[in-house]
Amino acid sequence: MNDWQRKSPLDWETYVNKMVKVAAIEKHEYEGWVLTVDPVSASIVLATFLENEKVSISVVLGHAVQEVEILKEGDDEMKQRLSCIFAPEESKAYSPEELEKRKNDLKTWLERNHIPATEQGESGRTLCVAGVLTIDPPYGPEECSSSNEIILSRVQGLVQGYLEKQQ
Repeated sequence: MNDWQRKSPLDWETYVNKMVKVAAIEKHEYEGWVLTVDPVSASIVLATFLENEKVSISVVLGHAVQEVEILKEGDDEMKQRLSCIFAPEESKAYSPEELEKRKNDLKTWLERNHIPATEQGESGRTLCVAGVLTIDPPYGPEECSSSNEIILSRVQGLVQGYLEKQQ
């Protein structure tokens, strides 16, 4: 086990959102912004921004890491860019205020049509419909989830119809 693997998750967390140079076995070197470090394998996930807004993701396996050097701290803008890399395309288009408005409007519409809807989760971001279906941000038919396929299909149809009327 190498020094990197002996670190704790709290130690690894200090590298997140920072530009680093990773020296690995066989004289390989990697540079990029640290997205995360896997707490089980100690593998480092690096993001490198290419031209045309494309992103290259690379993983340096924990057992191969010999040294990690911090090159640059990430500013708020970089932290935001990094946090959006794996976000679904739909949710990128909405600010937190817009998502809150979409959730409240959909909930109001469902209740007006006698469909019980409650907010769920610690932040209240998920809508729960009749206790058997959930709708996550950005609150479209694709974000509906239920083990009952009939209810899922019908509510997806209702949500789709609602969104079409909104436009």
